[in-house]
Amino acid sequence: MILSCSHISKAFGTDQILSEVSFHIEDHEKAAIVGINGAGKSTLLKIIVGELPSDTGDVVLSRGKTLGYLAQHQDLESSRTIYEELREVKRPVIEMEQQIRSLEIQMKDAKGEDLEQMLSAYSRLNHDFELENGYAWQSQVTGVLKGLGFSEDEFDKVVSTLSGGQKTRISLGKLLLSQPDIILLDEPTNHLDMESIAWLETYLRGYEGAVIIVAHDRYFLNRVVGKVIELEQGQCSVYTGNYTAYSEKKAMVRAARMKAWLNQQQEIRHQEEVIAKLKSFNREKSVKRAESREKMLSKIQVLDKPVEVNDEMRIELAPNITSGNDVLTIRDLSKSFGSNHLFSHVDIDIKRGERVALIGNNGTGKTTILKLINGMLPADTGVITLGAKVHVGYYDQEHHVLHMEKTAFEEVQDAYPDLTNTQVRNILAAFLFTGDDVFKRIADLSGGERGRVSLAKLMLSEANFLILDEPTNHLDITSKEILENALQSYTGTVFYVSHDRYFINQTATRILELTGQTLINYIGNYDYYLEKRETMAGLYGGGASAPAFRTGSSSDGKAAGSLAGNLQTGLSLADASGKAQASQAFVSLSGTAQTSSVKQDWQAQKEMQARIRKRQNDLKKTEDQIHLLETRDSEIGELLQREEIYTDVAKLMELNQEKQDIQDQLEALYERWEELAQEE
Repeated sequence: MILSCSHISKAFGTDQILSEVSFHIEDHEKAAIVGINGAGKSTLLKIIVGELPSDTGDVVLSRGKTLGYLAQHQDLESSRTIYEELREVKRPVIEMEQQIRSLEIQMKDAKGEDLEQMLSAYSRLNHDFELENGYAWQSQVTGVLKGLGFSEDEFDKVVSTLSGGQKTRISLGKLLLSQPDIILLDEPTNHLDMESIAWLETYLRGYEGAVIIVAHDRYFLNRVVGKVIELEQGQCSVYTGNYTAYSEKKAMVRAARMKAWLNQQQEIRHQEEVIAKLKSFNREKSVKRAESREKMLSKIQVLDKPVEVNDEMRIELAPNITSGNDVLTIRDLSKSFGSNHLFSHVDIDIKRGERVALIGNNGTGKTTILKLINGMLPADTGVITLGAKVHVGYYDQEHHVLHMEKTAFEEVQDAYPDLTNTQVRNILAAFLFTGDDVFKRIADLSGGERGRVSLAKLMLSEANFLILDEPTNHLDITSKEILENALQSYTGTVFYVSHDRYFINQTATRILELTGQTLINYIGNYDYYLEKRETMAGLYGGGASAPAFRTGSSSDGKAAGSLAGNLQTGLSLADASGKAQASQAFVSLSGTAQTSSVKQDWQAQKEMQARIRKRQNDLKKTEDQIHLLETRDSEIGELLQREEIYTDVAKLMELNQEKQDIQDQLEALYERWEELAQEE
C-alpha cells in the first residue's frame, strides 16, 4: 500500500463536502475519483497533497515515496522556452552527465592516486546515470512534448506567451518527466486533442508508479483505471474495475437500494393498514396489538429514497417543425487566417435525422467550420446552404451567445419573452438552478453552470438542426449522460464538434475527421471510426496528403464505408461451416437445459402467484364475514335497548345468546385476519 486516506472530513462553513472518506491505493494501481460537480473531488486531491487541511482524518504516504500533483488550472510565468522548461526537470541528470564528461577530460592527464579516485567517481556516476536512464533524457523530453501535442517548431516558444491550455500541458509534461511514485491528476485531458489523450492513456497504463485521476472523460477512465472511488453526498464508495464496470455495479447497487426502499415503504403502509384495522375492531386485545405494532413501527430505521442528479435534471430536445431531407449542403469551403491555412475544397452533406460528429486535432479548424455555418465568420471560398424549413440551434463552447451582464433568469426571459416568470423558473429548475441561483450573473457562473444555461436556451429553441461546439465541456459525467439520452431521442438533426470519445460513441451516427486540410467520412460511431481509421488513412495517404473527399450523408457515403468494410477479411466459408455445426450441437444441448430452467422458474412463479391470490381471497372473505357479523352485532345492540325486547325474557335470552355467538365467531375471525395479514 502506497497511500492511505482514513476518515477524511471537510466542511466549508455549514456545507459538509467530505464525510469520513476512507480508501487506499496500492503500488502501481491506477484509480479514478468520480462524482458530480461539487462532490469534493478536487478538494480531496488538495487534502492528499497538503494544499488544504482536513477537519478530521489522516493521509499517510509510504515512507520514502514521492508524490506529484497536477491541478486543473496552471499559471506558469517563465521566461524559458517550452523545451527549456521541460529540460529543467532533467537538470540533475544533465548535471550528472556534465560531471561525467568533465571527468573524462580530466582523466586523460591524471595519474596514480588521483586517477584512481577519478575512476571510482566516474564509475559511480556512470552507474547512477544509467539507473536514471540518463542516456534517454533528450528523447524523453522530446517524446513527452510531441505526445502532448507540441510540434518541434513550437519548442522555442516562450512559456509566458502561451495560452492557459498550453501551460497546463507543459505542467503535465513536467510532472510526467519527474516520475514520482504516485501521480495525482485533476482533469488531465482538458486542453488535449484526441491524439494526445490516446498518447497519455498509453503512457499512464505503462507507468510504473501509482496514479489517481479526477476526470469526466469516461473513455479515458475505461482505458486507464482499475479502481473507481466515488464521492456522493460526502460519502465514499470504492468499486474495482474500470468506469464501465463501476457504472454497471453502481446501477446494481442503486437498483438494490431502490428495491429495499420500495419494500420497506410497502411494509410500512401494510403495518399502518393493519394497525388501523386492529383499532377499528374496537376490542381490548386488538387495540393492544395495534399499540404494540405502532411501537415496533416507530423503531424502524426508515431508509432514504435513492436519489441521483438525473432524477432532477431534465433535458427534452424537440423540434417544432420537420425540416426537409437536405439539412446542410456545403461546397468547396476553404478558410485561412493569414499564412495559417486550415482547410480547402471541403464538401459536406448532412441529411435529416443524422447525428454527425466533426473530429480532428486542435487547430485544424473544426470550430471554425461551425462558425462559418452560423455566419459568425466569412468563408474564403465556398457555398453553405441550409435546407428547407431548417431552424438552427447553436451551442457555443465559449458561450459567446450568452450575455455576461445578465442574470440566468434574464438570459432565458429576454430570449423567450412569452414565458411567464413561473415558466422561466421551472425551466431553470430543470437545469438545477433553484432559489436565488437564478439571479446569479452569467459572468459569475462556473463553466458548467454557463453550459447548463446554454442547454436550457437550446431546449427552448425547438430547433430542428442543432450545431454544438464541445457541448460536454465542463459537464460532469451524470450531466453528460442526460445530454446523451436527450440527443439519442431527438428527432431532428445534429452536427457537433467534440473531443469526448465516449459521448461521440454514444450519440454519433456518422463521423467526419478533419485531417490534412480535408475531411474523411466514417459511417458509424467512434468504435467504428477506430476500426476503420488505419484502413482509410492508408487509402488516402495518411491524411496529410489526402485528396479532397466529399463527405456526404450516410447513404451518399456508402461507397467509402463499403470499401473500408470490404478490405477487412471475414470468416472463411470453411471456418463458418465448421463453427456452425459445433454451434448447432451446443445450442441443442444448452437449449434443453435452458428450457428446463425456464419451465421450473415459470412453474415456481405460477405457484407463488396462486398462493398470493388465495391469501388475498381468504383475507377478503374474512373481512366480509367480520363486516357482516359486526353489522349484526350492532343491530342486536339496538334491539336490546327496545322495551318490547328487554321485557320479553325469551326474546332477550335468544338475542343475548346470538350476540355471544357472534363475539366468539368474531374473536376467531379477528385471529384469522391477523394471521392472513401477517403473511403479507
